[in-house]
Amino acid sequence: MSYVSNEKLPERIRRNLPVRAQTIFRKSFNNAEKQYKNLNKRRGKATLEEVSNKIAWSAIKKKYKKFNDKWVIKTIF
Repeated sequence: MSYVSNEKLPERIRRNLPVRAQTIFRKSFNNAEKQYKNLNKRRGKATLEEVSNKIAWSAIKKKYKKFNDKWVIKTIF
């Protein structure tokens, strides 16, 4: 299930992530969905949605961190 816009993301994503992070999530999810559509490219018995979600959250965690229950951009020191 590809997401054509941030407005189509699940409410839990829209409610918890800043707009830029939503875009990262959406693009990462959609790319993973294309890349891992073939069952042979996935590990174990994970569904396409599970794999795509894991990859999307991994992309978020590279640039954002959770601070006081909010996702904030990581700063470079």
